[in-house]
Amino acid sequence: MPKNLVSTEWLQENLNAPNIAVVDSSWYLPTQNRDGKAEYLARHIPGAVHFDIEEISDRNSSLPHMMPSPEQFARQMSELGIGDTMSIVVYDGAGLFSAPRVWWMLRVFGARDVHILDGGFPKWLREGRPTEAGPGKRPPAHFTARFGAKAVADRRRVREALETGAAQVVDARSAERFTGEAPEIRPGIPSGHMPGALNAPSSTLLDQGRLKSPEALEKVLEQAGLDSERPVITSCGSGVSAAIISLALDELGRPAEALYDGSWTEWASTKDMPVATGPAKRKGAKN
Repeated sequence: MPKNLVSTEWLQENLNAPNIAVVDSSWYLPTQNRDGKAEYLARHIPGAVHFDIEEISDRNSSLPHMMPSPEQFARQMSELGIGDTMSIVVYDGAGLFSAPRVWWMLRVFGARDVHILDGGFPKWLREGRPTEAGPGKRPPAHFTARFGAKAVADRRRVREALETGAAQVVDARSAERFTGEAPEIRPGIPSGHMPGALNAPSSTLLDQGRLKSPEALEKVLEQAGLDSERPVITSCGSGVSAAIISLALDELGRPAEALYDGSWTEWASTKDMPVATGPAKRKGAKN
C-alpha cells in the first residue's frame, strides 16, 4: 500500500473527523492558464482550506515561491487552522502536480502526519463526491515549525554535489527543456541543464494524474540513470514538480536527501553558472 497516499473513499469517510485537515494546494504553471485560488473558491472538497504557495513563501526573494521562514510558516499554518496533532491530507486540481510540493513543505517544517489524496480533485469529481464553494474556514490552531534545513538544498550545495559526485541531481522538467530544445516558461531564462544532472520528467512518473506503481517508478528512474544506492537531490524549474520525484523516491523507501528550492530558475539566472544542452551525460553510459 502507498504510504503517502490516501484514497478518495477513505477521505470521504473521514471528512468530519476533528483531527483531519484537508488542504487544497492547487497551483499551476503560467503556461497552463489556470488559477488555483479561483478554482478553489468555485468548488473544493468540503472543509478544505487553500494553501497558496505564492503567499506561503519568502516574499522578499526575487525567485518564485521560495521556502518561508519557520516563523512565517508556523503563523500561516496556524491561521489556516492546521495544528501539530492533525492528520493532513493535501490535494490539487491537476491530480498530482503541486500537492507533492506542499506535502514536502509540511514535512520539512515538522508535520508528522501528511498524506496526498490519490488522484486528487479530478478523481474526487469523477466519482461524484461532494463539493462546496467559497472560502473554507477552520478555527486557528497551533503549529510548531521544526525546520529540517538539510532537506532544502541551495545553489552552492547543488554545485558541489555535481562537481564531487556527493549526490545525484535529478531534474523533473520535460526532456525538451532539459536538453535545450524547448524554451523555458519564464522569460529571460535559457533552457538546458546543470552539467552532470540527470533527467526524469515528472510526467513519466505519473499515469492520468496518479503516481505509477512502484515497479513502474523503479523502471523510469533506472532508465533516467539513477543509482539507487546514492543520495539524490531533486530539482525542476522552480521547486514544484521536483517534489513529485521526491514523493516517488519516498514511496520506494529511499527518500531524497534534499530538494533544490531555487531549482533551474535560480541556477540559470545566476551569472557564470554553467549550462549544458543535449541529453544527460551519464557515467558509464554506452554510446
